[in-house]
Amino acid sequence: MSDDLEWAGRVHPLLAVRFSPYAFDPAGVVPDETLELLLEAARWSPSAGNSQPWGFLMARPGEPDYKRVVPHLAPSSARWAKDAGLLVVALARRHADGAGLVYSEFADYDLGQAVAHLSLQAQAMGLSTHQFRAFDLEALTEELRPNPGWEIVAMAAIGKAADAPVSTRARRSTDDLRSAPWAVTPH
Repeated sequence: MSDDLEWAGRVHPLLAVRFSPYAFDPAGVVPDETLELLLEAARWSPSAGNSQPWGFLMARPGEPDYKRVVPHLAPSSARWAKDAGLLVVALARRHADGAGLVYSEFADYDLGQAVAHLSLQAQAMGLSTHQFRAFDLEALTEELRPNPGWEIVAMAAIGKAADAPVSTRARRSTDDLRSAPWAVTPH
């Protein structure tokens, strides 16, 4: 844990203070300009072959798409996500034009980078992001009916955090990050 505190002072402050809130301030509105900046940050994300295989449904309380998304949240995420100023449905373009041909084998990886960029932009603007997969994927897909080749991968709640980060967060060590994928530690 002391190693975490040392590194927290050395990594970029946006990373050091980032946390995934379990409570959002329902009064924390995400205005149009903020929403556009979040999408712009995602747009600038790198991708394999500049394919940019990501897409988003942005849903704010009071908007029709919000009413389409919220019923599909799992009870565990509905407790806190419904109070966020913005719900983001993240999609990857995995196949080309419904033909079943792989569009990009890196689509999920690239989508993850785009969401990371969006999350850091939110953090820089004083907002918090909690990414999650606690929703009914089949029902949400049926509700939203993305175009052929596009698949819903995850969601994120963005807004003003109504809770504070825990004072210490357990993180795996960098040694574990290097060794965990291997049956035998490489020499």
